[in-house]
Amino acid sequence: MKQPIHVVDGARTPFLKARNAPGPFAASDLAVAAGRALLSRQRFAAGDLDEVILGCASPSPDETNIGRVVALRMGCGQQVPGWTVMRNCASGMQALDSAIVNIEAGRSHLVLAGGVDALSRAPLLYSDAMTRWFAAFASSRTLGQRAAQLTRFRLGYLAPVIGIMKGLTDPVIGQIMGQTAENIAFRFGIDRQQMDAYAMRSHQRVAAAQDAGRFDEIVPLVGPDGELYQADDGVRRDTSMQNLAKLKPFFDRKYGNVTAANSSQITDGAAWLILASDEAVNRHGLEPLGRIVDTQWAGLDPAQMGLGPVHAATPILQRHGLGLNDLDAWEINEAFAAQVLGCIAAWQDQAYCREQLGLPEVLGQLDEGKLNIDGGAIALGHPVGASGARIVLHLLNILKRRGGGRGIASICIGGGQGGAMLVEA
Repeated sequence: MKQPIHVVDGARTPFLKARNAPGPFAASDLAVAAGRALLSRQRFAAGDLDEVILGCASPSPDETNIGRVVALRMGCGQQVPGWTVMRNCASGMQALDSAIVNIEAGRSHLVLAGGVDALSRAPLLYSDAMTRWFAAFASSRTLGQRAAQLTRFRLGYLAPVIGIMKGLTDPVIGQIMGQTAENIAFRFGIDRQQMDAYAMRSHQRVAAAQDAGRFDEIVPLVGPDGELYQADDGVRRDTSMQNLAKLKPFFDRKYGNVTAANSSQITDGAAWLILASDEAVNRHGLEPLGRIVDTQWAGLDPAQMGLGPVHAATPILQRHGLGLNDLDAWEINEAFAAQVLGCIAAWQDQAYCREQLGLPEVLGQLDEGKLNIDGGAIALGHPVGASGARIVLHLLNILKRRGGGRGIASICIGGGQGGAMLVEA
């Protein structure tokens, strides 16, 4: 970075698991609730922000440019611009990077940036056949023409298209994200037992972190019916290898090993961070949580998209002369257990490091005691737009809890990309 990019503070909502029905909060409700709580404890007014940037992968039709909608609802005032970014799973991290670019350019000094998604509210869509039938019926001008169109209607036209399944399918390679995790498992020989063991560990670590009060970045929500939501509700404290083994593969039912339980959960949630320049810190007398030191984006084969963290984090390590275990903590978003295990394996694979990363030798074995210390998306959930911001915020909180240090937050991105941020506290 050309100048220090300070992270002043951050907050997020509880991550609420989708339960086969629309959740109690729209995406803008989630972002507003977390944002208001965060701004209310600052030394500056909401109107002092230079801009609001929100990542969102699946905004609803009535929340177009949700970043502006949320900025106005939070009381930032009409003069504070608000805008939306979308980089699939890294939309929240992209919002942070967009804020960094504007701060470095001198266009902004104080920015609220983060991400949100309410995936439980992903729409059910009409099929193309139904849409064409509607169009033909609407263009009919006489009773005879309409009657003829009614005879052409087929009950199968009413079968809904599940929007989230369509959104999680790569249109270039025609594979749903879970199949790309199967590809990685096959490449590195990751078996079902390894995936389930990793998934169980994620739940155990989240449960331990909840019991120890390590998710203090969460602000509670009150639902429309008065129900209080105080904690992430996807963690399963009774998870066992025996229970996990009962689930059948979901994406490749014949040969696969990736199940719903060793994959991230479909979830609703929002996360925010306040980023500031030196000038803003001095002007408002702020006490930063830490700072973002470096950012990297990378592209790779969409069919291997889960290895994106390897491609994004490695250049940062090289630029700063760091080894994998020179860092104090790592966050790699847990899209799938096979995907995280694949990243660990790739750094130890001579052929992959040489042919895909251009390295003369392997980077080595990542100390898993430093990785996702308080669990991850397999237990917490993965509200696509929010996860990139969540892992940066929680990584900084881990470092602060430990008295300082450096860490990398990294995330895989549907479409064959990866993002990573080096932070220090």
